[in-house]
Amino acid sequence: MAPTLTPEGLDTLVQLVDQAGQAIMEIYQRESPVQHQTKGDSSPLTEADLAANAILVAGLNAHWPHIPVLSEESLNQFAPQEQPPLYWAVDPLDGTKEFIKRNGEFTVNVALVVHGEPQIGVVGAPAQGLMYVGCAGSQWQGAPLARKRNAAVWADIRVSGAMPGVSPGGTTPTAAAHPVRVAMSRSHPSQEMAAWLEPLGPIQARDVGSSLKFCLVAEGSVDVYPRLGPTCIWDTAAGHALVVAAGGRVCEIDGAPLRYATPAQTLNPFFVAWGTR
Repeated sequence: MAPTLTPEGLDTLVQLVDQAGQAIMEIYQRESPVQHQTKGDSSPLTEADLAANAILVAGLNAHWPHIPVLSEESLNQFAPQEQPPLYWAVDPLDGTKEFIKRNGEFTVNVALVVHGEPQIGVVGAPAQGLMYVGCAGSQWQGAPLARKRNAAVWADIRVSGAMPGVSPGGTTPTAAAHPVRVAMSRSHPSQEMAAWLEPLGPIQARDVGSSLKFCLVAEGSVDVYPRLGPTCIWDTAAGHALVVAAGGRVCEIDGAPLRYATPAQTLNPFFVAWGTR
């Protein structure tokens, strides 16, 4: 396949994420409490989720009509065993619980998945005025890049490269010489997580919502993000692409690559985003 995304196409993608973020912020900044309903999986759904979804899906279909879209807030139209060569993975408002709490830790996620591998990732954090992009692989027309926009200024980012020791099998972390900086999920703590972290020894935990945890790994603010709880493709694909483009790695707990080949099967296995190769 010829490359799908040019630098001009990336600018278009960023603009779409900005537009979705603006729609979210118009609702977020209202004085009245955020109204929401509960979906079948017990997760919340707000007006902001739907407004952002409408902008993103319409924009992606208009600019790249040949690429199907998987979105959390749209009907999944992929066949049970279908493995499309390309598709967009979209979470129009990742961290809806954080949005409702009004703590600003929510994101807009868009990823291009190529034969199960996320190669392009755009993550916007509209309440914080931040935008992240990561591009690498066959469908990106250019050298790999990972960048962060803050106050309209773009800067290159890179993972920390700092890692705890790892057991000979490559799956179990062992104690590091210095405290390991770990991104944690504020809304999804677990006993399994505590057990996984124990061999690391002293850690510096940073609790944060949504896909911002991937962003912290990609920019080198934390060293590792383990997730031993349920996530779906749209939650992780954009952040995954960003971490890889910034020089990191995202894998299942046993070290196998985390893949998204079958979009009808949206649930991910447990995984770890490492701040190094």
